[in-house]
Amino acid sequence: MVQRHPDTLTREASAGELLGAHLAGVSAQFLRALRSREQNETAASDALSASARRISAALHTYEPLVDAAWARTLRTELAWLGGTLSLERRLTVQLARVHAALHRLAANAPQGADSAADGADTADDGTPDASDVSAAPDAAASAKAKADAAPAPMAIGAARAGALLERQLTLARTRAHSATLSAFGSARFHAVADSVALLASDLPFTADAGAPAAEALAPLAERARLRLADEAALLPLPEAGYPHDHHALNATLAEAPDGTHAQDAPWHRVRELLRVARYAQEVLGGTPPGGDDPARLRTASHALDRHREAAEAARAVAAAARTPRITPATAYALGVLHADQRAEVEAARHAFGRLWQRTSTAPTAAAPTAAAPTGTAPAPAPAP
Repeated sequence: MVQRHPDTLTREASAGELLGAHLAGVSAQFLRALRSREQNETAASDALSASARRISAALHTYEPLVDAAWARTLRTELAWLGGTLSLERRLTVQLARVHAALHRLAANAPQGADSAADGADTADDGTPDASDVSAAPDAAASAKAKADAAPAPMAIGAARAGALLERQLTLARTRAHSATLSAFGSARFHAVADSVALLASDLPFTADAGAPAAEALAPLAERARLRLADEAALLPLPEAGYPHDHHALNATLAEAPDGTHAQDAPWHRVRELLRVARYAQEVLGGTPPGGDDPARLRTASHALDRHREAAEAARAVAAAARTPRITPATAYALGVLHADQRAEVEAARHAFGRLWQRTSTAPTAAAPTAAAPTGTAPAPAPAP
């Protein structure tokens, strides 16, 4: 993240100067990450994806200060690049998450009774054989010991479920890695890299970029904050305030065939707008009047990141459960794992709801009253 002194807006600087300095700093981070690919490809991909998101978010929020057509074209290309580079990491996180959850659930599963446990021998008519009556206590004790030692259904199916998920997610991750390598070698990527490199010296500013930063940047950042607040107000935060939300459970039972949940989409949307608001404040170099505390935004963003990771893991488990001809034990383990990940989704909503409702009711400074620069504000759109 580009760091600036907190009094950035109090100095005599134009909006174009501050926006240009921010984009130049993020562009330098992008190019450094590109040069470091040979040393650590995974870290470089993560850094490139993060830089692409920051540039895209800044161009979206402050679009009235630059040429709109140019900004939208570059944002489209950055969205493609960020999505391509981040997919492999997301699949890696899913695989690690389901493995850890399966290990935890199998370790905590109660031992089950063996339905095929041996008992005393019986005669053809079902009565105990007289020769074995004396041995019946020993046979019963042996059967009980076998029942106590028999593995639970979760323990039986966890290994097979883990192997099934590993095969499917590893295949998807391999394809994502191939797509990343293909993207790095494409003319499209080199065109994006060239455009990012030019951000340090060749930005197509509009006339509004010559206005003082406090008058031009702060109102646009406030618009991003208000869009986030409006979208968050539509979330069922009172229900999310309970660790176990029966409304969300009912929605889970009505899951779509592709494993998606209708209730997840608004939360993902808030996550994207939260990221845009965070990156908009980075351009300002601090917390503007009426703005949100950066630490609060980071904490809320982390909660929604966990929400998305758990939701995607649950969707992957649901896809694995639709595999033909899996054993009942495997299906049982996948069902328990899916319920566990949906519980993680609800826990993340609970954490976000508590944070957001607590801080939203706190008094804040008055929002800036300066008019926004001339031009139509861009329609809300998520960062890549």
